Amino acid sequence: MSLAPILLFTYNRPQHTLQTLNALLNNKLCGESELYVFSDGYKNNFDKAEVEKVRKIIHNINGFKQIHIVENRDNWGLAKNIIEGVTQVINKHGKVIVLEDDLITSPWFLTFMNEALDEFEQEEKIGHIHAFCYPDLNLPDAFLIKWTGSWGWATWQRAWKYFNPDGKALLDELQRRRLTKTFDFNGSYRYTRMLRRQTKGFNNSWAIRWNASLFLNDILSLNAGKSLVQNIGFDGTGTHSGTQEIYSTPLYTQKLSIDVSEVEENPQARISFERYYIKTTGFWAKVRRRIRKHLKI
Repeated sequence: MSLAPILLFTYNRPQHTLQTLNALLNNKLCGESELYVFSDGYKNNFDKAEVEKVRKIIHNINGFKQIHIVENRDNWGLAKNIIEGVTQVINKHGKVIVLEDDLITSPWFLTFMNEALDEFEQEEKIGHIHAFCYPDLNLPDAFLIKWTGSWGWATWQRAWKYFNPDGKALLDELQRRRLTKTFDFNGSYRYTRMLRRQTKGFNNSWAIRWNASLFLNDILSLNAGKSLVQNIGFDGTGTHSGTQEIYSTPLYTQKLSIDVSEVEENPQARISFERYYIKTTGFWAKVRRRIRKHLKI
């Protein structure tokens, strides 16, 4: 099994970056893996100090087979940094594992990702691997779903070629084919709205465009049924993150199987996602969270 390079995208959170790196070093495959770190440039003088702290940390990393550091002179923003970085490395290596600077990984994260990348390398119907899982879904160790997540993911060059950065074209195609309701998990999560807002400049999400790109090409994601990733970024420090308890999930610290019975979407997974979205992001769920937040003040 040839190991995929790991791409880590960082900005201005030194403590998060350090936790992400320390967790990766607990993976037994880290010493055999190449690490690419993409450090974005700072926006202002306040960010400059934090970016410099991050760069000091990444220049003192040890424990990987080889380390490559790319420091942007200007602030590209997360979307451009990821799109350019993934394209650059995937064209060289043919596959990548991608992390951002606020993700804590299980000691079995790299094993799951590399085994899946190796096993399904020639399976054109699978184009994405995702190691985060919403809590309490009661799904198998690995399942297939027509949806992509961005918290600890991997892909191949053959799939990345489907990425379309043109959100307007993606939105038009979803609407033309009358797929928006399915894309939104029967209306339970407003992914179409997220894509529409991207086209209007209200967000610059690369992830919604990647999700729509594979969805429109009927390409599946192989997902971990127990979370091998925790997101520690919902503490108000991130550029695009608030404080969200609903994504808190225990970190699974044992080996997961990558076996799936057939290369088809798991219908129970789609139902489970829909129920989770209704439970956590529906109208009454939001009302309850606002009441609890108000009572804490």
